[in-house]
Amino acid sequence: MQSLLNPAILFFVLGVCAGLVKSNLEIPAPISRFLSLYLLMALGLKGGFSLAHSGLTPQIATTLASAIFLAVAIPAIGYQILRRFLPGYDAAAIAATYGSVSAVTFITAVQYLESHGLAYGGHMAAAMALMESPAIIMAVLFANRLRKTGPMQSTTSAGLGKILHESLTDGAQLLLLGAMVVGILTGDTGKAVMQPFSGDLFNGMLAFFLLDMGLMAARNLPKVRGQSPLVIAYAILAPLLHATLALALAWLFVLPAGDAGLLMVLAASASYIAVPAVLRYAIPEANPSLYFGLSLGITFPLNILVGIPIYMSVAHAVIR
Repeated sequence: MQSLLNPAILFFVLGVCAGLVKSNLEIPAPISRFLSLYLLMALGLKGGFSLAHSGLTPQIATTLASAIFLAVAIPAIGYQILRRFLPGYDAAAIAATYGSVSAVTFITAVQYLESHGLAYGGHMAAAMALMESPAIIMAVLFANRLRKTGPMQSTTSAGLGKILHESLTDGAQLLLLGAMVVGILTGDTGKAVMQPFSGDLFNGMLAFFLLDMGLMAARNLPKVRGQSPLVIAYAILAPLLHATLALALAWLFVLPAGDAGLLMVLAASASYIAVPAVLRYAIPEANPSLYFGLSLGITFPLNILVGIPIYMSVAHAVIR
């Protein structure tokens, strides 16, 4: 209950309520875009400053390798499960959406750790960046195979090279990684200079952005009405399964509890910006309202409201 009293989370709840009552409250798209870029830049700087202080250690390398493994394993498992009750293209699209990550969920989890005085590694921002693209690539491979082997065979396949380029040069991801490099190069001096920007403003900007996310989540709930109970169950249960897999890896490799919690958050999150944007071009046969509605209308609110505190509590209970 205490986590729900966080101002940022309460602003998310306010946004959900405003959306459900069909209020005319709205955050202009350019401002929402600015807030998103600000949060990624601030997160990248924080991660870079932390890496400059700690350096690249075997434990950090293990954590990043675990993140890459999850980014490959989660969409592969998801696709096999979803194929049992959904058309192949929809299964591939949803598997990619849930195999990738939500930057806002991750940023909210970082803020949760900081507000509770819990330690975590700045390299986890790099883990988030590494986990974004593999699911997209795998979904394109799944879809291309369906086009060649399905009953309605097609010679038109999404160009993997173009998809790779779009995934790896996405502006938000480049900003995150670039800010991290700046943080590494400038170290403690840069941290002191940028503190008013990347530190003092962070919580307020996050609260404002989560207000917008609450509005979006409420307005996307109608997209999941009438869907199969199995699809709804996947949107609720799959994140728990993915978080458990991440916890097992963290326990196996003896990762710190804060890093383990963030790895669980990354595994449990689902993309609702980068991946859906690419999938519209890469897999036009899939239903956008399905994979976008599930991730933003169900999984995102659940993770923000109850998932993050649960993942962090479990990680700190299991890993000491």
